[in-house]
Amino acid sequence: MTIICFSHLRWNFVYQRPQHLLSRFAKDNLVYYIEEPVVGLEATSLEVVQTDGIIVITPHVKANEPSGVSATTATLISEWFTQTVSGRCIYWFYTPMAIDICKVLPQPELVIYDCMDELSAFRFAPPELKKNEALLFKQADIVFTGGVKLFKAKKQYHKNIYAFPSSIDKKHFGAARSPGSTPVEYEEIAKPRVGYFGVIDERFDLSLLGKLATHRVDLQFVIIGPVVK
Repeated sequence: MTIICFSHLRWNFVYQRPQHLLSRFAKDNLVYYIEEPVVGLEATSLEVVQTDGIIVITPHVKANEPSGVSATTATLISEWFTQTVSGRCIYWFYTPMAIDICKVLPQPELVIYDCMDELSAFRFAPPELKKNEALLFKQADIVFTGGVKLFKAKKQYHKNIYAFPSSIDKKHFGAARSPGSTPVEYEEIAKPRVGYFGVIDERFDLSLLGKLATHRVDLQFVIIGPVVK
């Protein structure tokens, strides 16, 4: 079976839900991970890279393409699909914004929407995201949500929807309990320490963190992760 994933997240950005699931799927299936286009001054092209058992597809679209970014991206993916993909397919969506691309692709055997976040609430969310999500709900055969709260918010839109909460990578984080595992960057930071590892975006309550740091001067807060938006 071939799984074609459409995602708003770069594969090499942060190792999270899509990476955990798809890398496992790739053990028994052919998995393509299609990223959103990179828009810039470079010539329009399609970058194909294999990593973690996944084939990552990244469209590069020149900003002044006469047909526009969306149409050019759809053409690139359609041509790649025709030349590369055959047999039974599953379309796995993380972003409703890819719904337009699929209009030029063959009908898959199954459409899955893994709604891991309320993307419309994110800063700089495209205005057409909610409309595209409504279309995706109509096309999806099954929908998963990244948590129970999100499930309750979305269950009215689909009859075959399930809460599939994200968890933790126990093996990865458990390594911190091993003797001698403290990074050298930590050596000069006093104890006790409160650590955070993950994306730092508009969901991260910096005001609360500031108040905690002010009232609990006995604690050292260590924040690690990419700062976005």
